Amino acid sequence: MTNETNYDLLIVGGGINGTGIARDAAGRGMRVLLCERDDLAAHTSSASTKLVHGGLRYLEYYEFNLVRKALREREVLLRAAPHIIWPLRFVMPHSDGLRPRWMIRLGLFLYDHLGGRSLLPASGGVSLRSHVTGEALREELTRGYIYSDCWVQDSRLVVLNAMDAAERGATVLTRTACTAAERGEQGWRIRLLDRRTGEHSWVHAKALVNAAGPWVSRFLEDVAQATRGKRVRLIKGSHIVVPRLFEHDHAYLFQSPDGRVVFAIPYEEHYTLIGTTDELFEGDPADVTISNAEVDYLCSTVNRYFRKAVRPEDISWSYSGVRPLFDDAAENASAVTRDYVLDLDTADGKPALLSIFGGKITTYRKLAEEAVDLLSGPLGRHTRHWTHSLPLPGGDIPHADFTAYLAVVRQRHPFLPGELALRYARNYGTRLEQLLGGARALGDLGEHLGDNIYAAELTYLREHEWAETGEDVLWRRSRLGLHTSAETRAAVHAWFEAHRPDEQNSRRRAESGG
Repeated sequence: MTNETNYDLLIVGGGINGTGIARDAAGRGMRVLLCERDDLAAHTSSASTKLVHGGLRYLEYYEFNLVRKALREREVLLRAAPHIIWPLRFVMPHSDGLRPRWMIRLGLFLYDHLGGRSLLPASGGVSLRSHVTGEALREELTRGYIYSDCWVQDSRLVVLNAMDAAERGATVLTRTACTAAERGEQGWRIRLLDRRTGEHSWVHAKALVNAAGPWVSRFLEDVAQATRGKRVRLIKGSHIVVPRLFEHDHAYLFQSPDGRVVFAIPYEEHYTLIGTTDELFEGDPADVTISNAEVDYLCSTVNRYFRKAVRPEDISWSYSGVRPLFDDAAENASAVTRDYVLDLDTADGKPALLSIFGGKITTYRKLAEEAVDLLSGPLGRHTRHWTHSLPLPGGDIPHADFTAYLAVVRQRHPFLPGELALRYARNYGTRLEQLLGGARALGDLGEHLGDNIYAAELTYLREHEWAETGEDVLWRRSRLGLHTSAETRAAVHAWFEAHRPDEQNSRRRAESGG
């Protein structure tokens, strides 16, 4: 990137909303630059409960429009990325003294019908004495309800949107902060800081998108110098990961006496993911960790249901994130709306500034579509919607049938061990052919760093997915950190250190998306 380059749109923030907007705008022919001060999905977008869902509990807060929108998007995303998104059946045991049966049945009826469900099975009642999910539950729990939602590899969803944006012409710069934004009559003059080298550069953009997530308000005040009436409300959510608590492939939704719900979900083959909490958060969103009180809350909630108690010492890993929800003045953190608000500031005809408040992973594509629609007027670019029907990179799997696709992968590449073939297919979809590069034996994949991690995969991630450190690979583009030895993790970190590109090549690769 040279100084004073001109763009139609500059997007600040490499989470799901920022990358989704970059993809949509680039696909409509706009010249787009996205900058992210850290790695893609480094914060909120990698700290979710990993669900593409309508939000069953949001019905209690009369968020019917949000639930309808999310349910419709659920199946759109399932078709767009069947390798990283897949159906999941949830069982909600009925517990006396909490939500009455009529309320649950009514909620599930609405859940089945609000969004025009076509791919996923309907909800219904279930006997926990005979259903496989009852084996892990306490004896007194005899009846429950079953419904459908979807699972998503959240960090990979962000990366795939960035990849698609780059392949459609967008410039994607990671480890690059927006440190100043000057609003002129003809556009924005924006200063960028390459955090690897300390180098500053200036670019021009006709419009600026503030998709900084938890930092959206701070960016408005400190960088864009634009005070707006809308505010973000920071809600902390934490999760714990424990060794697998049950052998089946269903998930659970557990009610808590305080009205909240906690999920227990099959995770990474050998684990169970438990979450989430809802707490008001104050402080730096980059420095967020689970508290002892949150650990106790999650353990005590699931222990009301599981036969086998979950103890703090059982935790293999935990993570926390800060959700930047729109401040609707709700007193209860759990009641704060999960819907998004798009705030377009054209300030007496001056260049557009669009700020994104709130949102959730499930509705990111719709948010992006609406955001680009809003900007089309100020930019004088009236174009058609396109993301509804086209797959994300690797998602062009025939009939969105992952099971059939995996069988083809195993037949075409018999040298891949079963677990490795599954992981490659799940993470990369049809792009695994690019990763393999014509390999016909494991030895063709380059250096083996341990635990089925080969240099070919790291090279692919570095050249096409903006991975620059072992952390980027082990804990964001995958959760391999849970499955690998300390020696393997050290080898992955060392590989990236040894393959650190020079400044010029790094910048060229970042701009091209690989």
